[in-house]
Amino acid sequence: MAPPAAISQLNLKLGRAKRRMTSVSAVKISKRMGSRISIAMGLFYQEMRPFPGFLMYNRANSPKEDSPMPRYKIIVNPVSGRGLAGKSIPLIENYLHGHGLDFDLVLTERPWHAADLAEQAAKDGYDVVVAASGDGTANEVLNGLMRARAQGADKTAMSILTVGTGNDFAYGMGVPLDLEVGCRALAEDYRRRVDVGLLRGGDYPDGRYFGNGVGIGFDAEAGFVAAKIRWTTGLLLYLVAAIETIFIYFKAPKVRIVYDGLILEQASLMVSIMNGMRMGGGFYFAPKGDPCDGHFDLCIAETAGKLRVFQLIPYFMKGTQATQPEVKTGQARKVTVSALQGTLPVHCDGETVCYAGSELTIELLPGQIEFICQKPV
Repeated sequence: MAPPAAISQLNLKLGRAKRRMTSVSAVKISKRMGSRISIAMGLFYQEMRPFPGFLMYNRANSPKEDSPMPRYKIIVNPVSGRGLAGKSIPLIENYLHGHGLDFDLVLTERPWHAADLAEQAAKDGYDVVVAASGDGTANEVLNGLMRARAQGADKTAMSILTVGTGNDFAYGMGVPLDLEVGCRALAEDYRRRVDVGLLRGGDYPDGRYFGNGVGIGFDAEAGFVAAKIRWTTGLLLYLVAAIETIFIYFKAPKVRIVYDGLILEQASLMVSIMNGMRMGGGFYFAPKGDPCDGHFDLCIAETAGKLRVFQLIPYFMKGTQATQPEVKTGQARKVTVSALQGTLPVHCDGETVCYAGSELTIELLPGQIEFICQKPV
């Protein structure tokens, strides 16, 4: 029989060995369970991946208490659309309140007042400036925002509520032509970053910005005539003005057109430089125009007899004028038009640039401003 001291020593060693075995077994079990849990969580995560926001609710979906509501400056030209804009103010306010928007509404009082109001709104930190008007006031708002942008106030977006006559600017930007739908689009806040055009020449040697397009020649003359007609509006107004221009007023100048290295000299019925799609309330000078594509769409028509000009009008209304031999189309980022004989009547976004210009330079500025428009279906 072993002595008591030896037996005690043996029991101590057996106890230590037992504890080591227990510890090793526990580690192995822990590793196996951890591996199984990891595999299970991985499979669970893969199953749930199609659901956006999974496991990120608190960050992605919870309200941001420190984020203030966007502020909107609504600029109304009360005489736009033969006074329709002023009459629409109660509707505008009702629709915007219905969507819970935080807005201030101001009225223009003089030419270029909308530009000054828009510039100041951008400097004051408004999130969106909205022209509740036609194309002319929308053009002023764009110019005001571009002036503010040049001074560092470049965070303000733009939109339009269509209560004007032609609404071609809004159409080209993808803005709803229905007032109620337009107010809903403001609340939905779908944005595109759009190109802006800069014209130099005529009455604006230092430059004037535009969003939709520049017309030189026949369509500018027709616009001048349309401004004097009071008994109708919209497409019919511009159609009547176009017919009157054919038979009474217009003689095509001979011009030199330089665009992206190409030179064209001819007597031109019209030269249209488009950022949007249409002008004159429904004449599609650029049926595939896109203000986000980084270039202008050009439509250049040779001179023609009065009857032939009359025959061409339906093609422009359908946007199929490129099928006609008198019409050339192209794309460019910079265009210079010079009068070789005669003078150049010019408009941009439906606003008079000059009645008898000699040379114009039109340049594209890509991706200048965010524009709130209708979300694509």
